Amino acid sequence: MYTHIWNKYLPVIRILLKKSAAGEQKMGLNRIDFEKGNKTRKPACSFNIELVKGRFTTISQSVPAKDLVSVLLDDEVSKTLLRQNHYTISLNSDLQLSITNTTPAVEAVTSDNEGHKGE
Repeated sequence: MYTHIWNKYLPVIRILLKKSAAGEQKMGLNRIDFEKGNKTRKPACSFNIELVKGRFTTISQSVPAKDLVSVLLDDEVSKTLLRQNHYTISLNSDLQLSITNTTPAVEAVTSDNEGHKGE
């Protein structure tokens, strides 16, 4: 039902997935796109999704959320990004899409014994 909408926004969503490494990314979506396929004037499309290494940890049961994930996993570039990182993707009632890369930072491991030799 919403697949055609997510396909329309897919090129921008790909860019936001890449840019999210530097911080949260937001994009406003066109309300008319969501109203066209809906009988209600204000469609309820809010959701939160968490993806870790390309797998769901939480997913909204809403149709727009399921369709977004389906479109992302069908696209090779998006699928690669999703498998390499952890993301939180949400859509609020104002149709603002938010993408946050929540991948834990890799910490450098140093040995305590280094620098203490010969003491």
